[in-house]
Amino acid sequence: MRLTRHLLQQFRDHMFMEKLKYYERFRPQPISLQMYLSFGQTGTVEISFKFLRKELLVRLANITKEVDLLFQNLPQTSVATGLHRSYCQSFEDLLPFENVEPTDGNISSFNEKVEKVMLRHENTIEEIAKGVIQLRQEYGVNIISDNKVQYSLDRLYFNTISIRILQHQHLVVFGTSLPESPRHIGCIDPACDVAAVIVDAYDSARFICDGCYCDTPKLQFNSYNSVTPGHPIAIATIPSYLYYIMFELFKNSMRATIDRYSEFEKLPPVQVLATLGEEDLTIRMSDSGGGISRRKIDQLFRYSFSTAPPPENGGHNPALAGCGYGLPLSRLYARYFHGDLMISSMEGYGTDAFLQYHLKPAKQSRNKQSQTILPNVSQPSG
Repeated sequence: MRLTRHLLQQFRDHMFMEKLKYYERFRPQPISLQMYLSFGQTGTVEISFKFLRKELLVRLANITKEVDLLFQNLPQTSVATGLHRSYCQSFEDLLPFENVEPTDGNISSFNEKVEKVMLRHENTIEEIAKGVIQLRQEYGVNIISDNKVQYSLDRLYFNTISIRILQHQHLVVFGTSLPESPRHIGCIDPACDVAAVIVDAYDSARFICDGCYCDTPKLQFNSYNSVTPGHPIAIATIPSYLYYIMFELFKNSMRATIDRYSEFEKLPPVQVLATLGEEDLTIRMSDSGGGISRRKIDQLFRYSFSTAPPPENGGHNPALAGCGYGLPLSRLYARYFHGDLMISSMEGYGTDAFLQYHLKPAKQSRNKQSQTILPNVSQPSG
């Protein structure tokens, strides 16, 4: 009996690995913000289910492969092993829905599993960061100069961001998850108030800055809407991602400004200008924090690099800086929206950060009715 169970388990493991390798061959389907918006307004739960039941398997298999590629030439750590195991578990959880029909019962069970998978991986970015820290502390591995590891981290994080948006969008539009606002279509705000997000991010960064330094540079904010002059800037976007980027930029500017000036000097403000053109939203943040040398500028977007000392363990307040993940992740979020994040600095004076989103104004996003159906199937990667 034991031998039979053992052979049966071996067979199941073999079939599982074959399925995993099969779905690794497919490329995830790119889905634009406009497609999410249109499908969220006109799509059906049956179409979403038919698309996701295989697309999520493709994405989970690809993430599992990316985890293996990231750590394959590095010392084995508990974090790497745990990440691989958790993504295999998620793949196994969704595999039974691979070919089932979109009945009410199957859709309900599928949504429950998708929500479980989302919760399992909600701290994946932090877990990977812990793995990198573990490599440095226990094995002396410094990934800052390793281009291959940096590239692998970019791919892994980008895939993690993409699948989370896909899952969240489905659960909010067709599941039991509630949107943050009645206006939202899934996790997307079709008319996001850019100024409100910027001020919210500033207030959060100010709270941390006050706790660390008992002082904070003031915010000097201006905006210009060239599309509809005199009106606030409103775009279709995921507000939480714009918030994250601005929050990280504010933290950096606040710390640099405070570090440069003594406690008896008046702090110059952090200046933010937001402009909306026909194709792009551009946000410039300027500080007078002394700037950054050209040598360090080249490393700002490398994971684990920071101009601040590493945060102390065991503190009750979140550290203002020092982990080296804020800027690289912020740039990934910007690039997800076909934009970018760039840093320009005048050493000895201050730094300018430029955030660009390649997005259309909310008015155009709402009226455009093309691309109402999600892609049908992922394509093999060759």
